[in-house]
Amino acid sequence: MNLDLSEEQQLLQASVREFAEEVVRPQAAPIDQTGEFPRATFAQAGELGLAGVAVPTEWGGSGMDSVSYAIVIEEISRTCANMGVILSVNNSLVCDPIEKFGNDDQKKRFLVPLARGEKLGCFALTEPDAGSDAGNQKTRAVLEGDHYRITGQKVFITCGSNADLCLLFAMTSPEKKTRGISAFVVDASSPGFDRSRHQVKLGVNASGTVEIFLTDVKVPVADRLGAEGDGFKIAMSTLDGGRIGIAAQAVGIAQEALEAAVAYAKARKAFGRPISDFQVLRFYLADMATEVDAARLLTRKAAAAKDSTRKNGGRYSMEAATAKLFAAEMAQRVTTKALQIHGGYGYTKEYPVERNFRDARITEIYEGTSEIHRLIIAREIFKDAGLSIG
Repeated sequence: MNLDLSEEQQLLQASVREFAEEVVRPQAAPIDQTGEFPRATFAQAGELGLAGVAVPTEWGGSGMDSVSYAIVIEEISRTCANMGVILSVNNSLVCDPIEKFGNDDQKKRFLVPLARGEKLGCFALTEPDAGSDAGNQKTRAVLEGDHYRITGQKVFITCGSNADLCLLFAMTSPEKKTRGISAFVVDASSPGFDRSRHQVKLGVNASGTVEIFLTDVKVPVADRLGAEGDGFKIAMSTLDGGRIGIAAQAVGIAQEALEAAVAYAKARKAFGRPISDFQVLRFYLADMATEVDAARLLTRKAAAAKDSTRKNGGRYSMEAATAKLFAAEMAQRVTTKALQIHGGYGYTKEYPVERNFRDARITEIYEGTSEIHRLIIAREIFKDAGLSIG
């Protein structure tokens, strides 16, 4: 497998980096403090084709591959983890499933404006009692003629504060458990669709995380994605792609922390010489650079596997879980060392590593915890060995 970037991908990387440095970076620290959702910046990213990177051009997207998508998320996250996850959600958790499972009418009405960045989407699966156990849904969708009436609650919904459309999962046949879950594209302006104030978090504080409350929300049958009972399949398939986006986000966060640590080590002096001369810090930086590059390669390998399954069928769960697990835990290790290299200054908001440290932590939790990814990887290992662990 050749993971060298093509000329087109190199040009994309350069243009996205320019946008990230000039437009995204200046707002990174301020929105981290205020929690203000960067909707205008998302719209600008949409104008550059970054809201639907891998969506076919006929449906408003840029028509690129998944490796290009990983490049975009890494470069944006390198300057602002909030914008990284916002673009990741719109691309992989909303655009991807609508393209894969939606009919032409749904693609025209929903996918085109989402891929252009004219509308923003969110993904609503998690509930108060259904996190890693996504099959334990309580939100209920009852068919009434030409529409469903949906009632329930969703939590930890990234982009939920500003989303125009919500890819929502609800029980249509509770007795069937996971096979009774269906997916719906819900207009966030619908009566009965209410959101909490944005939740203040340890990191990615401007990502618009809210709770969503649904009280007798009417959703047309025409806005159901796939058939009744397809929801769990759609959600699990979508999360594979979402994990690639979060792996890329983790790589971007860690890359910025590494660059900041190198610059600080060269400038900071102790005992009459730069601290970069000391072997212990050189070993720290060598380990950090190795881990960042390893995570980047795993992420691009997973993205390439996703592209391969589009052409040849199959799943890429193993590659996505491996990339997300390693990249997320790598980001935690790298940002911790970067903060340590900065010493007391690293603990202040004067340097970016404090924000990198906080933003990295969530990558081990959302889109599936590290523990869930170890279960997925183990399942695939035993599957390949002709065994089964459930």
